[in-house]
Amino acid sequence: MARVRISDVAAAAGVSTSTVSLVLNDRTGARISEETRVRVREAAATVGYTPNSIARGLRMQRTRTIGLVSDVIATTPFAGRMLAGAQDAAREHGHLVFLVNTDADPAVERDAIRALVDQQVDAMIYACMWHQVVETPADLPAQSVFLDCRPVSGGHPAVVPDELAGGRAAVRELVAAGHRRIAYVDAEELNPPVASGLRRQAYLEVLAEAGITPDPAWHVHGSETTSASGRAATERLLDLPADLRPTAIFCFNDRMAAGAYVAARHRGLEIPADLSVVGYDDQQLVAGELDPPLTTVALPHYEMGRWATEVALGAREPPAPDQTYLMPCPIIRRDSVSSPPAAAANSSRRRA
Repeated sequence: MARVRISDVAAAAGVSTSTVSLVLNDRTGARISEETRVRVREAAATVGYTPNSIARGLRMQRTRTIGLVSDVIATTPFAGRMLAGAQDAAREHGHLVFLVNTDADPAVERDAIRALVDQQVDAMIYACMWHQVVETPADLPAQSVFLDCRPVSGGHPAVVPDELAGGRAAVRELVAAGHRRIAYVDAEELNPPVASGLRRQAYLEVLAEAGITPDPAWHVHGSETTSASGRAATERLLDLPADLRPTAIFCFNDRMAAGAYVAARHRGLEIPADLSVVGYDDQQLVAGELDPPLTTVALPHYEMGRWATEVALGAREPPAPDQTYLMPCPIIRRDSVSSPPAAAANSSRRRA
């Protein structure tokens, strides 16, 4: 079927094509009667005319599109909320998001950025699956926004999770419940070294402020960020002598916390009566589905996606170019934390 043109509207309304253009583009300064404006709009509806948004965008030097270049976000279930936040904000401002998932391939990333620039997108967002520090791609436009990562040399607005504050909230939850023997199940970070380091820093800071001297044996690493790795790391903690065995565990993420649940139950321990556990991420289909549901810290993926898009479109004031906005990571309280077992609490008091 042939596309309905503006000349078809003009013929149906009995006016010139310039009059149709002025009416459909809402040019209020033109001397066109309201009767003629109504007739033109009715004619456009009757013949089924829709404006060519690409041509209009080129005339206005706006394409109403945003380019979002990511590494592996679109192929993982963990950060889909980041894309949802970006798309919702874009839609509210009349924009469409063009997403390119590069699988962290530099050549694909370079080609994607060039293609989006050639498409004249109005804004560009550079996103990562993990909170990390990255080099700025050579062809990235100057006004691009970094999402869940920050450029090593600065110069761009960026938003990342406030990992340090989130980690402090997690460990303080355990201290407030009365725990003194608190372990940290960490990950051998290949992809997100920034997150691991900041969460460990938070763990040590809160223990220090509580007057707790951490035993090095309480900091264990899993080989991956998986449930199986979390289980193996927790097994090592539960092998410690009774007077050193932790009564609470802060886990790097919710999947490792799920592994801690498995390890505890294989030892006949109940959560939280015998062992309290706090995770990180508030991952969908994991944290809330465990038995009991897991107390955790939420990664603000949706909020970060909205923030980056609004800044990219000029709808929100960004921080200074050399600063990064830290998005709050709230604690999500569920049922995996209680006071330590009486025998362990008495033992801790005697040691103190």
